[in-house]
Amino acid sequence: MPSRVNLENANVDALCALTLGPARSGAALEHVASLDPAERDALLSLADSNHVVLRSLAPVLRYAADRGDADLGAWAAKATVRERGRIANALKFLAEITRELETAGCPVTVIKTLEHWPDLGNDLDLYSTADERAVVKVMTSRLHARVEPRSWGDRLAQKWNFAIPGLAELVEVHVQRLGQTGEHIAMAKRFVTRRRPRAVNGYTFQVPAPEEAVIVATLQRMYRHFYFRVCDMVNTAALMESGALDYAELKRAADVGGVWPGVATYLTVVSDYAGRYRGAPVAMPAEVRAAAAFGGDKIFVRARFLRVPVMPEGAGLYTRQVTTTALRGDVPAMFRLTLLPPLASAAAIACRITGSDKGIW
Repeated sequence: MPSRVNLENANVDALCALTLGPARSGAALEHVASLDPAERDALLSLADSNHVVLRSLAPVLRYAADRGDADLGAWAAKATVRERGRIANALKFLAEITRELETAGCPVTVIKTLEHWPDLGNDLDLYSTADERAVVKVMTSRLHARVEPRSWGDRLAQKWNFAIPGLAELVEVHVQRLGQTGEHIAMAKRFVTRRRPRAVNGYTFQVPAPEEAVIVATLQRMYRHFYFRVCDMVNTAALMESGALDYAELKRAADVGGVWPGVATYLTVVSDYAGRYRGAPVAMPAEVRAAAAFGGDKIFVRARFLRVPVMPEGAGLYTRQVTTTALRGDVPAMFRLTLLPPLASAAAIACRITGSDKGIW
């Protein structure tokens, strides 16, 4: 009987194989087939946390059908139907939310949420250039949303979370700013000025251009959480392979916010890590790899996710961002960034004492 940690590591590895390299996922499929009911539930929970439920179960369904494994097939089919139902309900609400905001003169872009398609995240993320009071008014008066308590970090980043009756997912709205401390204003505006329509399940949403999609993923993974979900690897690898990503435009956008080293590192990590399951790294320009601070060899599995070492790797990217911001003479952004270390320290202490960083981070 494997230990809980060893089983979790094996499950993360299986999810990566099933989604990043399905053609080479024979061992991963055998692993899933060997799990008992409780272990399959743990795998499904992990897939949910990593936003790859549908993408990981698709090859399992084919495997079960090919081998006549009715038990495995019934488990995967039940989970698939349940997840599709959740997603259909979330999309219905998302369409209504974006329509109401746009009608009220609040331009809105759906960020991160639809990058996981055909999967969907556990909250609905939006960005708007509108006034915060207008956004809150629409959410509370037209959509009957409840404003969730805001942490210090939420206030600094200028974001709100809303709970809407009938919608299981929270709606997170970033207003006029992006970044862990809300330090990005000029770069954030691109998420509306360069947005483009995307049709999903009969609805049309405004989503970021490919370059902004990479930037927002980088801000979240390399400058805030310091971990990747499996979906981040899958989403970005697919985007890199699609040919839709303009690397020169991406660098111009990232330079506006002083985060090009983080973007280059993010892409290099994705390229290298996907290569583990495909036999070769994802192709990208040599200058991107040259600008990266580190690669996929630094990534390790711990506590359900693919971790980036905070020291010195993550801290090094933060230091370079602060330096670039200072050289650019952006005093307000510089001030906000200097608040990050004490906030992060307070959150870590609170988490150790209470088990939660709520109210701080």
